[in-house]
Parts: sequence; structure tokens; C-alpha cells
Amino acid sequence: MPATATPAVLTARALLLDMDGTLVNSDAVVERIWRRWAERHGLDGDEVMKVVHGRQGHASMAVLLPGRPVEQNLADNARMLAEETADTDGVVEIPGARAFLAALAGLPHALVTSADVALSTARMNAAGLPLPAVRVTAESVGASKPDPEGFLKGAAELGVDPAHCVVFEDSGAGIAAGRSAGMTVVGVGPRAVLHDPDVAVRDLTQVRVEASADGTIRLHIG
Repeated sequence: MPATATPAVLTARALLLDMDGTLVNSDAVVERIWRRWAERHGLDGDEVMKVVHGRQGHASMAVLLPGRPVEQNLADNARMLAEETADTDGVVEIPGARAFLAALAGLPHALVTSADVALSTARMNAAGLPLPAVRVTAESVGASKPDPEGFLKGAAELGVDPAHCVVFEDSGAGIAAGRSAGMTVVGVGPRAVLHDPDVAVRDLTQVRVEASADGTIRLHIG
């Protein structure tokens, strides 16, 4: 991925932020947990890692083990969530995330994550990041990304038309969800650029937030 993003200015009324890979780098934990899971089920770890980013765990399992009962996936997912919540070794902020969130204080924004409340709280705390007041977590939705439900719910809770929202995402599933919701998508990090977001940045140091008097949020990219 290029070291600098193509300069651009985006406007929005609200921002919807993914967590893992976007605000928080939890790749070390995700790799540990899912590669162990792949080994237990006789699956190729590299192939599993291509699927799991951005999705809820049970949704990833449904893709990887299509013949397995939903109830078994949900039970397995609950165990893995507990493992992930307890393991924060190596969880750090994505460069620029703390300053980015500080710049959004008082502006309409929400966390929209495939993690549940416990996991999102543990990872944001481990990375030293404040939790946005509005949060859409795994418990809040009936369908995982790439379904747009989470982003649409976030927009509704903020009272903003989806067309006036900008999504920050790193994964293919998340980028597809934001696009399906009718939102502009900023891709963060090397995974994102593979999935054709509207704009791509290396990390959040390449985003500057400017609040206008009329409530418009201007995002200076690059």
C-alpha cells in the first residue's frame, strides 16, 4: 500500500467506526485464537484468516464449516469470545486512533463492531482508547457484517441519514456492509485496500477532522 493516501476531502454528518483493524490492532490475538480453532477442526490456518476479519465468529464458522448446525457455531463462538476477551496481549491502538477519537468529541459518531460488549470494552481499554457513547455491538444486531444492519442501526441511533454517514473499516466484510448501507467508506490499513473502499489510508494519522458551524464534518484525507 502506498505510504501516503490520495489527498481528498470528504463531508459527513456522522462517522461510523469499526473497531478491530480500524481503531485497535488486535491481529496478534485474532491470529492466536483462530489458528488454534483451525487446527482443532483440521482447517488451513491461512485460509481461515482470509475469512474471519470483520465478521462475528459464528458467521465465520458458518462460512468455514457450512454443514455444521447453527447451535454448535453459537456455542463455539461464545467460548471463543471468552478466550478473546481474556487475551489482550499485543492489543494496541492503530496509529492516530487516540487523536482521531479526541477530535470527534462532541460530534456524531458511533462504534459499529462485530465484537460483543465485553470484548469491545476489553480491547478499547487495552489500547487506551475511549469508548464512543453510541455503540452497536454483536448483541445489537441480528445479522453480522457484511450485512449492513449494524451500520444502518448506528445511523438511526445518531439520527442521521445513511447517505450522510462515512464508515471507517479495514475488512472486506465491513467495507461491503458500509457500501450496502449506502455510505461512503474509508478503508484503513493494508487489508482494506484489497476491497476497493472509496478512499484508503495507511492508518488514522492520515485523517484530519474539521467541524463546520453548520454541523458538517469535513475529513481531510492524506
